[in-house]
Amino acid sequence: MSTPSSPTAFSAAVAAVRAGRPLDEAVDELLSRTTREERLWLLDGDLPFWQGMADMMTNGYNLTPYPMGRVERLGIPGLLFSDGPRGVVMGQSTAFPVSMARGATWDVELEERVGTAIGLELRAQGANFFGGVCVNLPRHPSWGRAQETYGEDPILLGEFGAALTRGVQRNAMAVVKHYALNSMENARFKVDVTADDAALHEVYLAHFRRIVEEGVSGVMTAYNSVNGEWAGQNEHLMEGVLRGMWGFEGVTVSDFIWGLRDAAASLRAGLDVEEPFRQQRAEHLSADLEAGRASWDDVDRAARRILRTQVRHYAALTEPEPPLDVVFNPGHRALAREVAARGMVLLKNEPVGDAPLLPLRRDALTSLAVIGRLADVANTGDNGSSDVRAPEVITALQGLTEALPGARITHVADDDPAAAAAAAGQADVAVVVAGYTAADEGEWIGGDVLTDPGLLALFPPPGDDPAGQSFAAFLAEPGAVDSINGGSAGGDRASLRLRPVDADVIRAVAAANPRTVVVIVTAGAVITEEWRDAVPAVLVSWYSGSEGGRALADVLLGDVDAAGRLPYSIPAAEEHLPSFDRDATAITYDKWFGQRLLDRDGHAPAFPLGFGLSYTSFALADLTVDAPEGDSLTGVVTVTNTGSRAGRHVVQLYGRPTGIDAAADDFPTRVLLGFATVDLPAGASARVTVPASARPLRRWTPTGFVPASPTAVIEAASYAGDPDAAVSTVTL
Repeated sequence: MSTPSSPTAFSAAVAAVRAGRPLDEAVDELLSRTTREERLWLLDGDLPFWQGMADMMTNGYNLTPYPMGRVERLGIPGLLFSDGPRGVVMGQSTAFPVSMARGATWDVELEERVGTAIGLELRAQGANFFGGVCVNLPRHPSWGRAQETYGEDPILLGEFGAALTRGVQRNAMAVVKHYALNSMENARFKVDVTADDAALHEVYLAHFRRIVEEGVSGVMTAYNSVNGEWAGQNEHLMEGVLRGMWGFEGVTVSDFIWGLRDAAASLRAGLDVEEPFRQQRAEHLSADLEAGRASWDDVDRAARRILRTQVRHYAALTEPEPPLDVVFNPGHRALAREVAARGMVLLKNEPVGDAPLLPLRRDALTSLAVIGRLADVANTGDNGSSDVRAPEVITALQGLTEALPGARITHVADDDPAAAAAAAGQADVAVVVAGYTAADEGEWIGGDVLTDPGLLALFPPPGDDPAGQSFAAFLAEPGAVDSINGGSAGGDRASLRLRPVDADVIRAVAAANPRTVVVIVTAGAVITEEWRDAVPAVLVSWYSGSEGGRALADVLLGDVDAAGRLPYSIPAAEEHLPSFDRDATAITYDKWFGQRLLDRDGHAPAFPLGFGLSYTSFALADLTVDAPEGDSLTGVVTVTNTGSRAGRHVVQLYGRPTGIDAAADDFPTRVLLGFATVDLPAGASARVTVPASARPLRRWTPTGFVPASPTAVIEAASYAGDPDAAVSTVTL
């Protein structure tokens, strides 16, 4: 949506800011033009609750923008919401690989390009408010919505969230979510997460701070409770940390429908907008104001922030209105393919004969067996609020068939080890596609949510509203609740391993054909100990979006280097992870998870953070590190492609504070500081600059951050714990 062309109070405010008038002056003038009723209208969605619910549950989620706070009399466009993050949920948009796959590229410039494409598609379809910058830290890989975030480390989360924000905000307001400590799916409406200040500021809030500093327009609160108070009405998180410590000037919004429990309390605590419909605030806030449970100063504070965010956005718009045909255009499909290929992570690539199995040689492939129930399924991720309804999805089978027009390709979809082995035995190469679907992981709204008296009490009474009666009738239909998740269970994963039958198929295929590649479709870590020894090659392909099948062929055939790197660690056993109860009502989050926990406890990972093989090889040498300037430091290292073909490498900068004992000092022995990517021809070298942050080398105290140690060893590495890292030392 562009600024209205006819003169309105809102367009006058935008024009004044563009002409140099201070933003706050223009906003105050605009606010003074609103009536009290209009100011209340700004504070929630515009659609009547039951109408919105009935439409969402029967016709589909977010097919068009959800409007919040549009005031036509003054030309205020409102916040026109579209969800994400794997693309625009509205219409038939480009499905990019899920965020975790994009995090595996370790390429923030590429992510910014994705953000630009998403912003264009969103704006072309009438929205201006993108709720898709998801950066929650997956404390445990079972988290069902791990696919919506970028990795296990705050630096990765912060830099990728900032990059997506930069790209989107060329055309729309970006919203970061879910603030905070939201990394359990099944229990998200009831769990109270306890975390001390050190864990909060060093780990679970650090990436939100980075994205706020980037200038994100909105922050969406979480469903869960934090230290005894629901996140949507948590004054310490919103007013104390977000605004008081970090200086956030944008708008705060609730998560949908169940994101707050008390209209007045949420307003007093600093929540500006209840999303997405007219619900608790429309029902209760007027009476709350009369009773003194909230004040008109609270209303004006929120209204001013809501208007300020919109005026600032429209005043800064320089991009022309995109045409509708930008949606799912060839350029965006090509970008989706590029991202999918760049993010695929090669975990294993052993020789078969005299050379590594991958990349496959087209000229030597006359037949291919493609095995697995997922090989010809349009499997782009879960069926929840992040689902993108792309017009076309290229499956693994389609992509390989297209890339190998002269080859005989046999597909075995059944869970039948004998049939799979028979097909593999008659082929030059076998590719087994195994992993997960929306039935195994993803957003979850179970039947107990829509029958929970406490949650149902947050709904306004349906009365004789036909839409309310329609919704009640919908819930009474057999199987209706199950259909909300697209007929799939989703939620937190029950297992970190492939199905037993998948392991049986893999071993049977490998026994029949030593030239076997296993392709894993997943978002989070998969433990592979029971079958990995049987196969020479393992590739993580993720939920890879509209063009995933073509991207898979690009990587397997070597048209693109295997360049992805793990955005998390993979343990060798479940016992090496933090405890996880997906039905918990209370849990404590400390600093220990992922690679940090493995390091502390002395458990060797199956694959460490940042690991990934290439089709060539690289060496790192001659690291120099500047002394930190404020929160920033910079490393420069020589990267040499020591192999026989061109390739792409990810240089990772880690810091080891000196004299730290992880258990005794409650501080990690190694932390990620920054990263950079480089493309090099065979035999070439380059000096690569790696921008980094000194913040992970600091610990939180009651008076703020202080260095964890006087000095730190800095490593330019290919993965966490790389014995061949180039090292230097800095004073903190």
